[in-house]
Amino acid sequence: MADLFTASRAANVARAAPLAARMRPRRLADYVGQAKVVGPGTLLRRLIEADRLGSVILYGPPGVGKTTLAEIIARETKRRFVELSATASGVKDVRDVLETARRRLEDDGQKTCLFVDEIHRYSKAQQDVLLPDVENGVIALIGATTQNPFFALTSALVSRSRIFELEALSRDDIADILRRAVADREHGLGSEQIELTPEAVALLVETSDGDARRALGALEIGVLSSHERPLVFTAELARESVQRKAITYDSGDTHYDCASALIKSIRGSDADAGLYWLARMLEGGEDVRFLSRRLVILASEDVGNADPRALMIAVAAMQATEFVGLPECQLALSQAVTYLALAPKSNACTTAIGAARRDVREQAVIPVPRHLQDKHYAGAKQLGHGQGYEYAHDAPDGIAAQDYLGVDKRYYEPTDRGFERDLAERLAEIRRRLKSDQTGE
Repeated sequence: MADLFTASRAANVARAAPLAARMRPRRLADYVGQAKVVGPGTLLRRLIEADRLGSVILYGPPGVGKTTLAEIIARETKRRFVELSATASGVKDVRDVLETARRRLEDDGQKTCLFVDEIHRYSKAQQDVLLPDVENGVIALIGATTQNPFFALTSALVSRSRIFELEALSRDDIADILRRAVADREHGLGSEQIELTPEAVALLVETSDGDARRALGALEIGVLSSHERPLVFTAELARESVQRKAITYDSGDTHYDCASALIKSIRGSDADAGLYWLARMLEGGEDVRFLSRRLVILASEDVGNADPRALMIAVAAMQATEFVGLPECQLALSQAVTYLALAPKSNACTTAIGAARRDVREQAVIPVPRHLQDKHYAGAKQLGHGQGYEYAHDAPDGIAAQDYLGVDKRYYEPTDRGFERDLAERLAEIRRRLKSDQTGE
């Protein structure tokens, strides 16, 4: 009788679960997407089939099936599934789970699969607690994280784990999941008499950004908020259910990847791509000061003297950002992005200072030539400092033919793009004049 009562309570809890939780597949054969990770012949698939799992880190954006895959792995390998959330558990919780898993293995021979959601939130001490039992095979650890494990986890745990990156689900995957949810009578909405229009599917797919949980959540909201049965789930109902599209953005990988895409798009002179990545970061709540700083750096690093105005535009955008803030500063940032993208490009200044600093670090330091040394103090004349220096403004064209370094070095090599083309011609003439002091020509 007690077993029937427990089973009834479990069934009630299952029915009350969100649609996304109810629709999780129970078998690997029903798992949607991630063919590169769990498809036939893949490493993880072979490890599961051979029951040689060890420690696994599943890394990817939200809603791509990390938790579902962990549950399937435990079921396929006939292990007891224990789940911990790194946001709600501490070292004591981890130790208790490990002790229970150890006793279960000794008493019954049953293995345990420990799933730790958001494992990147564990401290170093908490991660270190896992290591001995991971190495001894007491548990098969499956960690799920949205952060790059090579940055977010300790090197000790990473070295003992196999890392598998899960990607955002494709449009076809999301559409397939939605149709399954509408048709499934046991776990989904099959008993609700729902007709999901192609336009509604397209809108839910578009706004989900590869997140199955988000797509199913919007579908469930639309169904539960409508009392009409049978229900034609239209694009308009889908739009109301989605409300404002949630932008996946965090301070880890997404921040750095979007910043990289922004810089590389501007460097590649694609103004439209630059604007998209700027918009993506603004919508994600990126710090506008960070954006303005990156544009100032890019103005010198990738445009340089090919268009000296680029730095002026970038600095002005930075000042405008500080002065007016959001939302208006997006206009100045947009102006800077488009100007920098369309400006002629040169990294000559970047490579020049890099080469000069490398020489300072790696080669013998060049002494300051005596005629360039400071002579504005008592005793300088006695030491000969500044003797022989020629004041450049006294030369007819402002170029005094003298040696300013003591050795022949060339760091700045202008390109033939934009204003730097003119600088290249002037530099060639200046170098010829300066070299004449050494050759006597």
